[in-house]
Amino acid sequence: MSLFDFSPPKSRPLADRMRPRNLSEFLGQEHLVGKGRLLRRAIEADQLTSSIFYGPPGSGKTTLAFVVSQTTKGHFERLNAVTSGVAEVREVIKSASERRKMFGQHTYLLLDECHRWSKAQSDSILPAIEEGTIRFIGSTTENPMVAMTPAIVSRCRVFQFFRLSDRDVRAALEQAVSDPERGLGALRVSVSDEALAHWVRVASGDVRTALNALELAALTTPTEKGGILINLQIAEDSIQKPVMRVDETLYYDMLSAFCKSLRGSDPDAALLWASRLLYAGCDPRLIVRRLIAHASEDVGLADPQAMVQAVAAAQALEFVGLPEARLSISQAIVYLCMAPKSNSVYLAMARAQQDAEMGQLGEVPLSLRDTHYQGAARLGNGKGYLYPHDFPGHWVRQNYMPDGFEDAVYYRPGALGFEGTLRRRKDEDGKE
Repeated sequence: MSLFDFSPPKSRPLADRMRPRNLSEFLGQEHLVGKGRLLRRAIEADQLTSSIFYGPPGSGKTTLAFVVSQTTKGHFERLNAVTSGVAEVREVIKSASERRKMFGQHTYLLLDECHRWSKAQSDSILPAIEEGTIRFIGSTTENPMVAMTPAIVSRCRVFQFFRLSDRDVRAALEQAVSDPERGLGALRVSVSDEALAHWVRVASGDVRTALNALELAALTTPTEKGGILINLQIAEDSIQKPVMRVDETLYYDMLSAFCKSLRGSDPDAALLWASRLLYAGCDPRLIVRRLIAHASEDVGLADPQAMVQAVAAAQALEFVGLPEARLSISQAIVYLCMAPKSNSVYLAMARAQQDAEMGQLGEVPLSLRDTHYQGAARLGNGKGYLYPHDFPGHWVRQNYMPDGFEDAVYYRPGALGFEGTLRRRKDEDGKE
């Protein structure tokens, strides 16, 4: 019995029974196991070194480890980071060391959910990896660069898996329907194209989810006319609405995509990323906070109404809450995307802050100093100050800068939208 076999073949779930047994049956991940690729060559030569398989559920990480277990001449062990501790690891390492000394046989250790291990647990395996006592294969849905200890990651080759294509998921379903030995072929199952298409769409690249739905539909549908007929209605009942799994890395990746879509003036993309964040359980206040920030950072005075829209969306969220506030938030998203863009305000503050942090700003000119306390006039405070409202246009040329910064220019208006007007006004004032 294989290391991955824990029960009689027919009693195991369909997804487990249909697990590819070799590289020729493996679906997807062509960038890793396509002809001539490094990982494929390493597996075929039985020279796979310590590795981490990282990717979404149902993308083939454990399946590829199963292929390794079927093709290697070495010994294969499997542990789960949720249930296994240091004691179990030490037993595996001890056996691997003895096996290596007595028979010259190498040992693979597959650790599912490897990101769940603590630093102490991870450290317990480091010497065995460095000395080659074991060849470690970690399987995780979390970004190992974030979720795992650097010591482990630095000693492993990281292979990133991606969601399977719709074509691959459909091929897996069709194979499971027709296979009489491991699949449902003996049950004479017939699945409509609409049902297959629904499973493929909802599974969203997770072949395990699709196969589980197929199995549930087949086992709960009465036999008619010598077989089991699965239509769209049955397919819809057998699979749940997709639940978005969001780890910390994916959360920040989606937030980054949302912000860049706002900056890039793509309302469709920004709406999609915002919807995905909200569907995944993101606090909607985070969305409106980003809108307010982008209203100044990326639109600025090219369209002053952008800030009004962003703040109004935040107020609508506080007043009416979700789901009603989705419309207000969406309106602000579209407005910010379609508004002319300018980062002049952002750059102006950055330049001013850089000078402020230098700590050599010079003295405040006497004309600008406070005159509201007794004796200020005796110090010369306010002397020479020109009150703008006493002059035509309520403006008069005078210096407001500290000594040494009289010629400094921080705000440089862009040419788009309302800033074009401000730019012309500034040129007329002779500031640039």
